[in-house]
Amino acid sequence: MMQMPLDDLRKLSDDTLLLMFAGGDEYAAGALNARLTPVVLAHAYRLLGDRAEAEDIAQEAMLKLWRVAPEWRMGEAKVTTWLYRVVANACTDRLRKRRTIDIDSVAEPEDGAPSAADRIQDRSRAEALQEALGQLPDRQRQAVVLRHIEGLSNPEIAQIMDLKVEAVESLTARGKRALKAVLEGRKDELGYDDD
Repeated sequence: MMQMPLDDLRKLSDDTLLLMFAGGDEYAAGALNARLTPVVLAHAYRLLGDRAEAEDIAQEAMLKLWRVAPEWRMGEAKVTTWLYRVVANACTDRLRKRRTIDIDSVAEPEDGAPSAADRIQDRSRAEALQEALGQLPDRQRQAVVLRHIEGLSNPEIAQIMDLKVEAVESLTARGKRALKAVLEGRKDELGYDDD
C-alpha cells in the first residue's frame, strides 16, 4: 500500500480516516488519533475533573473507536459525536462509582504551583469552574460542557445525549443559571470586575 503524505491525511475527514484505518492504513490511524485524542481527553477531564481518570476514559474511547472501525458506516453519525457520547457515558459511570467511595479514601489533588501570577489566577478560575461544574446534576453538567466549553451545537448535543433539542436548551439554561449562582460570590476572589 502506498503511503499518503501526512499533510494530505490531515485534510481528510474523520470518517475517511477511520475507513482508511479499517482498511489497514496505519498512517490514517495515527492522523486520526493525533486529531481526536486531545479532544476526547479534554472532554473527559471537564466532566470528571480528574486528569488520570480522564486519560483512562480517553484511552478506552479511542480503543472502542478502533474496534468499531470495520463496521463504521460513513454518514450515519459524525465520528466526534459518537466519541463524545462514548466519553460522556463512561464519565457518567465513573461519577456514579465515585459516589460509593468513602471520601477519606480519595487522594488529595496534586498542587501544580504555576510560577506567574496570571497563571495562578487562570488556574484558580479553572478550578472554580470545575468545582462549580461538579455541583451540577450530571445531565446539566454534560450539556453545559458540550455547549459552552466544547462549543457543540444544540442538535449535536441532543444526538449525543439522546434528547430533544428543547431538552438540551433547558438543561444548558438551568446549568448556566446554577453556575452563575455558585460563582457569583467569588468574583473579587477570581479577579473579575463588576462590569
